[in-house]
Amino acid sequence: MKGVELYGRVRHAVQIEGLSCREAARRFGIDPRTVAKMMVFSVPPGYRRKKAPARPKLDPFVGIIDRILEEDKSRPAKQQHTSKRIFERLRDEHGYAGGLTIVKDHVHERRLRQREVFVPLRHDPGHAQVDFGEALVEIGGVEQKIHFFAMDLPHSDAGFVQAYPAETTEAFCAGHTAAFSFFGKVPNSILYDNTRIAVARILGDGKRQRTRVFSELQSHYLFEDRFGRPGKGNDKGKVEGLVGWIRRNLLVPMPRAGSFAALNADLITACRSRLGDRLRGHAETIGERLVRDLAAFQSLPATPYDACEKKTGRVSSLSLVRYRSTDYSVPTVYGHREVLIRGYVDEVVIACGADIIARHARSYEREDFVFDPLHYLALLEQKVGALDQAAPLVGWDLPEEFAVFRRLIEARMGKRGKREFVQVLRLLETFRRDDVVAGIKEAMARGAIGFDAVKHLVLCRIERRPPRLDLTVYPYLPRATVAATSARAYMDLLTGVAS
Repeated sequence: MKGVELYGRVRHAVQIEGLSCREAARRFGIDPRTVAKMMVFSVPPGYRRKKAPARPKLDPFVGIIDRILEEDKSRPAKQQHTSKRIFERLRDEHGYAGGLTIVKDHVHERRLRQREVFVPLRHDPGHAQVDFGEALVEIGGVEQKIHFFAMDLPHSDAGFVQAYPAETTEAFCAGHTAAFSFFGKVPNSILYDNTRIAVARILGDGKRQRTRVFSELQSHYLFEDRFGRPGKGNDKGKVEGLVGWIRRNLLVPMPRAGSFAALNADLITACRSRLGDRLRGHAETIGERLVRDLAAFQSLPATPYDACEKKTGRVSSLSLVRYRSTDYSVPTVYGHREVLIRGYVDEVVIACGADIIARHARSYEREDFVFDPLHYLALLEQKVGALDQAAPLVGWDLPEEFAVFRRLIEARMGKRGKREFVQVLRLLETFRRDDVVAGIKEAMARGAIGFDAVKHLVLCRIERRPPRLDLTVYPYLPRATVAATSARAYMDLLTGVAS
C-alpha cells in the first residue's frame, strides 16, 4: 500500500505542477490507474471489499442461528444461548461441520445489531423517579442486608435516600413521606418500575391496576404516576444511576451504625452535602438546579400520610395476632375478636374497634413471637398454676425485688401467696415500674408482705402522703409479743432452766 507521503507528492505534481497522470506515473514509477485513485483520495483509502466474504460452511445455517437468537429474546437473560451452545446445537442437531470461531463472530455481530439504541432525553422541572436498592450494613453490631429507598429528581439530579429492614409496603410509603418532607414539596409526577407494592395487575392493554395502599398514597399527595416497561430498568435510568451512586459512595466501606435511625440521619446529611456538587455537563450545582424543580412542585398536604399497611385479623386462643408471619400478643380479654393491624416500619399497632389494644416493636424475624407479659397477667391471676410455665414471662427483665418478694409471700401464704404475687405484678399495668419497685421495697422493710400493703404504699408514694398500714387486717403476718421482764425469767436464763 502506498504511503500518505507518496500520495501528497503525486497529488502536488499533478494539481500544482500541472503534470499529466501518465507523466506523474513515469516520474514516481507507479501505475497510471494508481495516480487516478490518488487524485480521488487525499489519503490511502485502505482495502475496500466489494462484496461480503463467502462462508460456504456457515451460510446454510445462518437462518437457524437467527431463529435461536430471536427465540432467546423471550427467555430470561441467564437462560439464553451462548455462542458455544449454539455451535453445539448446529453440530449435533443440524450436521454443521465448520468451526466455533466463525459461529462466535456471527452471533456477536447479530447481537450488536439487536442491542437497543436510545434517544437522549431532556428532563423538565417538577418530576421524580423512585426505586429500591440493596446493600450490606452493620446495625447494632450485626451485619445484615438493608433495602434503601431512593428518589431522584431528573432535572436537578437532587436525590434522597432512606434505609429500611425490608422492601415492604410500609417502607415504600414511609420513604415517600420522608422524601416529600425532605424536599418540602411534592413532585407533579413520579416514575416507577412495576413493583407489586404499587401495581396489582398489568392489564391486557398495558394499563395498570393500582394497589389499594398506593392509591391511598397517591390520593393523599395528589401526584401523577408513571410506569416503565416491564423488565426495562433503563426507562428510569436517572434513579438507577442514583442507586448505584449511593451504593458506591455512601455504603462503601460498609457503614456501621447503632440503629436504623442513626444510619438514616447520616444518609440525610450526605444528601444535603451532595446539593453543592456540580455534575459533568452542568454549569450550575445540584442545589441551584433544585430551585427550579421545587418551583414546579406542589405544596405538601396539611398532614402527612399514615405510612403503614392495614390488615384485618383475628385474635387466636393464645391471645396472639399474626402479621407477616410473626405473632404479636394482645390482652387476653380480646381473645377470638376481630382486630385491625397497622404495620409500620418500626412498630405494629393493633386496634379493636376504636381502641388501640396493643403496640409492639416490629420484628422482621420469620415465625417469631413478640409478647408483652402484661397482656397475660389477668389470665394468670385466674390460672395461677401456669405462672412458672408461662412463655410470655420468659425473659421478662424485672428487678430483683420482685423475686425476693415472691419468695417471702409464698413462704408465708403458700398458693394464695402466688396469686397475690400476680396481683402485685398487675400493678405494672397501671403504675410506673419505679413506683411499684419502691412500694415492694418499703413493704418488705415494714414486714408487710402482701398485695394490699404494696398497693397502699405505691398509692401513698404517688399521692405524696404518709402510709397508714393497719396490721390488724393482715392476720397472717407474724406478730411479736412483748411482755414485762421478770427476775425469775432472768434467773432461769442464767441457770439454763426453762420455766
